[in-house]
Amino acid sequence: MLTGQRRTEVGGMRWREVDLDRGVWILPKERTKNHREHVLPLPPLASSILESVPHVVNRDCVFGQRSDGGFTIWAGAKAALDARLGEVRGWTLHDLRRSCATGMANLGVQPHVIEVILNHASGFRGGVGGTYNRSPYERVVKAALALWADHIRTIVEGGGRKVVPIRRPVP
Repeated sequence: MLTGQRRTEVGGMRWREVDLDRGVWILPKERTKNHREHVLPLPPLASSILESVPHVVNRDCVFGQRSDGGFTIWAGAKAALDARLGEVRGWTLHDLRRSCATGMANLGVQPHVIEVILNHASGFRGGVGGTYNRSPYERVVKAALALWADHIRTIVEGGGRKVVPIRRPVP
């Protein structure tokens, strides 16, 4: 929910992909849907979660019990979560990714920045626009993810916001 990445990418996260000192997660092209490397800044809240995960000797996967595939039991985990949610019905795990994108948009994050965060290759990255504009938008992606993580933190923990929403200029 904090990064907006695909469940297989998160479930298959490897320690060798994460640089907590730099605060980045580098998804290799072999593990992304569009087969492009994806460098994602990690908001401090995501880094703190990763720092709390124990490192298991001879195991590169961050999550799950399997040494080769990471966390893969999504159906069982979702069923357990559904049981805890009670009356909340009719949602899919992909809705978390969609909610992340919509939530960032509601906070004022520009659509092209959300597309970069989600690692989409279409939209502004497609066609001629994608040929000429190769920017990774590092600064604005990092700011957008910090804003989103702060929003999630306030929902989970309560309390006030620490990051101010991005405001579009009034015409």
